[in-house]
Amino acid sequence: MTPARRALRATTAATVSATVLAGAAFGLAPSVQAATPAPTAATATAGTSVRFVDIPGDGGITLAANVVAPADADGSRRHPLVVLPTSWGLPQIEYLAQARKLAESGYVVVSYNPRGFWQSGGRIETAGPQDIADVSKVIDWALAHTAADPDHIGITGLSYGAGISLLAAGFDKRIKAVVAMSGWADLTDSIYSGRTQHAQAAAALGASGTVTGRPSEEFQQTLKDFLGSNLAKEKDFIAWGTKRSPATYLDKINTNGAAIMMGNSWGDSVFPANQSATFYDKLTGPKRLELRPGDHATAEFGGLLGLPNDTWAHARRWLDRYLKGERNGIDTEQPVQLLSRTAGGDDYEGYPSWSAVPSGERRIPLDGTQRITANVDSGADGGTVLLSGLLDQFLKIPPLVSVPLLPRWFAAVWQTERYAQEQRIRGTVRLHTTVTSDKSSGTAVAYLYDVGPLGIGKLITNAPVTFYDRTPGTPFGVDLELFSTAYDVPAGHRLALVVDTVDPLYIEHNPGGARLTFSSPDADPSYLSIPLGDKR
Repeated sequence: MTPARRALRATTAATVSATVLAGAAFGLAPSVQAATPAPTAATATAGTSVRFVDIPGDGGITLAANVVAPADADGSRRHPLVVLPTSWGLPQIEYLAQARKLAESGYVVVSYNPRGFWQSGGRIETAGPQDIADVSKVIDWALAHTAADPDHIGITGLSYGAGISLLAAGFDKRIKAVVAMSGWADLTDSIYSGRTQHAQAAAALGASGTVTGRPSEEFQQTLKDFLGSNLAKEKDFIAWGTKRSPATYLDKINTNGAAIMMGNSWGDSVFPANQSATFYDKLTGPKRLELRPGDHATAEFGGLLGLPNDTWAHARRWLDRYLKGERNGIDTEQPVQLLSRTAGGDDYEGYPSWSAVPSGERRIPLDGTQRITANVDSGADGGTVLLSGLLDQFLKIPPLVSVPLLPRWFAAVWQTERYAQEQRIRGTVRLHTTVTSDKSSGTAVAYLYDVGPLGIGKLITNAPVTFYDRTPGTPFGVDLELFSTAYDVPAGHRLALVVDTVDPLYIEHNPGGARLTFSSPDADPSYLSIPLGDKR
């Protein structure tokens, strides 16, 4: 056993907070793969035991893991099993606080670092087939070496662990319950929506993967082509993402029938809520969807430190219902639970399905013709990965802009009149317009703002769209879904739609000096569709 591994495995629950934070920001992966030692001695606190083990993964690599179990789990009876694949770049003790809570209530919990990260062997395959095979290997090991019950197996994860959990539900019939928090259903749509690279999100994943793990050659090349805008490789990237998307295996997941709970944040800058919500509506087994304020994994992070956290509390209720059979009422609640970004406290709204969230639509005509010059940032931006969502979650401060001061040479702006009553936006805003470019390719980014009396706009939602191979000077229609949200516009405020061509979140594809024209032909009028919710 290496000194680094010995030091990590001596870590106790008292240091979990500091270790998780330090691992996320500064952690370095070992440069060599460790040999497979015998399990270390167990430690026990508060009715649980913890031991650090190595588990054989697919292809003979080693997965660094820990087992947290009830202190009395001596094999005389079986306990439901929960598998916890860790998040991208975080160490294997990421879930220790929550694993202890689960063990205290009777679960055997096995948490492990996916291949390529930290002390696990192999290379980062980004939820590829080997990662999914590893899940089954972990389950096999747990059934052979712990008091786990083969008939009551669940899998739960945050971020990377969530994506792996959903994928595994389609390939291992033994999995009866899934909780996927801040994960993805469609990887391509998550970071390449509107054929536009989500540059900050992809770069952050690439950088953190390099610091905390050993990326595979395939991952490195895919990321290089993606960030380098290599269109010759676009089909390859889409195929790479499709292979790693739970949505691709929807039929398998539905056939296996695991009870699936999904949770995302409205401002998730890595895996936007749209793709998860669309996938959720197509699931046919027991299911639950929770959407709340925040950015990527920010809603769940406090729970990793052992703090009170409704996301993790709901996850435990879900596992209790479908692995223990407890009648705790979670299956009789409305399956879609939303928390508005502007709401105070934890007053969730319940709906029977995602498609039932909006009860009506307000269609705002986008009259007239507006022409803008590309390649200049107008000041309307989607914010910064993680930071903007955090500010919105805790301080109710989304990205701001002065709408009257936006330069009309670089930004097209449409505004409504002030609303006499509150407007409860619930769901997915849709933009339909006609675009004419004097170049064959280009990018536009649409933003919807809540504009107060002083003209300060608070960002409600946004989304990019990129086009290629268009005939210069020839109009074409654009239909764009902005990222889903729940937001209450106060009475006396107005809505503003802003479209420009540059945003630091995305890679833009506007040739130098390009000009975009937005028009509303009589035969095909432009409009913005606003989904509205009932008064509650």
